[in-house]
Amino acid sequence: MSRIAVIGTGYVGLTTGACFAHIGHEVICADIDTDKVARLQRGEIPILEAGLDNLVKEGLEDGRLQFVVGAAAAVENCEFAYLCVPTPQGDDGSADLSYIEAAAREIGPLLPSEAIVINKSTVPVGSTRVVERALGRDDIAVVSNPEFLREGSAIHDFLNPDRIVIGAEDQAAAVKVSSLYIGITAPVIVTDPASAETIKYAANAFLATKISFINAVAAVCEAVGADIKDVALGMGYDSRIGHEFLKPGPGWGGSCFPKDTRAMVHIAETAGYDFHLLRGVVEVNDEQLRRVTAKIVAAAGGSVDGKRIAVWGLTFKARTDDLRESPSLSIISQLLALGAIVRGYDPSGPGPIDGVEVVDDPFVAVEGAAVLAVLTEWDEFRWLDIDKVASLVAAKEVVDARNLLDRTAFIRRGFNYYGIGRR
Repeated sequence: MSRIAVIGTGYVGLTTGACFAHIGHEVICADIDTDKVARLQRGEIPILEAGLDNLVKEGLEDGRLQFVVGAAAAVENCEFAYLCVPTPQGDDGSADLSYIEAAAREIGPLLPSEAIVINKSTVPVGSTRVVERALGRDDIAVVSNPEFLREGSAIHDFLNPDRIVIGAEDQAAAVKVSSLYIGITAPVIVTDPASAETIKYAANAFLATKISFINAVAAVCEAVGADIKDVALGMGYDSRIGHEFLKPGPGWGGSCFPKDTRAMVHIAETAGYDFHLLRGVVEVNDEQLRRVTAKIVAAAGGSVDGKRIAVWGLTFKARTDDLRESPSLSIISQLLALGAIVRGYDPSGPGPIDGVEVVDDPFVAVEGAAVLAVLTEWDEFRWLDIDKVASLVAAKEVVDARNLLDRTAFIRRGFNYYGIGRR
């Protein structure tokens, strides 16, 4: 059992702290937001993430998980300090490291001798050096231990990872960090910090590439009369390709893919390499957003000006309440610019969204709609009463940007159904 401080209780920090407490460590999570800390102390979780509330409750009840205000209160007796603070991105893809530097400067004088500081935030190559300088301590090792958590399944991903990546110049420090994961079965990759940081960016950039590729293939399928579901199935059985991330949709979004692809392009350019392949991946994604918007406009008869568009799904993916870089919101923004009246529903209950009438019932969302657009793959949309939908809409037009609905059932009820890459 080790004593771990986690600086920052955002998505990554809270998941990291709760999971480490679950496997037996003593964890103190720190944040500067007094109200947020008070809520966490009561076991109130500020994000939607399956199983996280139970792990936090378990850790609080067992005394292995604490929440405090300020990093200083967390690191006094720690053996490991995880930095999980924001790294906002500039327009050019560069990361703002001011938060991580500020955290390092704050805890530097307070850390016990021989403690290990670990970068968990997604940071550009060379960030361990930045943290080392900010700490100002020769007796403190800095290690990179990037996260590979998917929103909606973060607890599973932490406790059942595909791999654990540790980047360190000090091999003894790397061994100590790897020991924190005893009890979790996964390959452990120990490398230098630059390689560990690059692995994180490269992995997300590759996954984004797969999605952009299958969306481009879907466009080809529409042009030649093929069915993308069958094409993707045939591709996925090739063991060199696999089935994952071969589902066409409105484009990728969220807190990681857009940020990490832009960062990878920026890192490459800074180092003197033009990563034009990855720039193409981003361009295909932007094009896909426009293609889905165009489908909705076409379904509305060529114009959405003054027409009501119903949107099912507002978050960037199902099983999360995260709206960051959501393809749905990007498409809605384009529709609003064309004069559409948008009424949206999402099972996560995301709250107010500028320009959108957000309702708490999927059937209320479709009342009087010229087009129903399905933009997030919430499974519950599959089972909604199609006859009731048909009785409420103004026109039987559905654009299923996730290929989620029962196409045959909608067509049987007189709908014009438009999927992605399907006949």
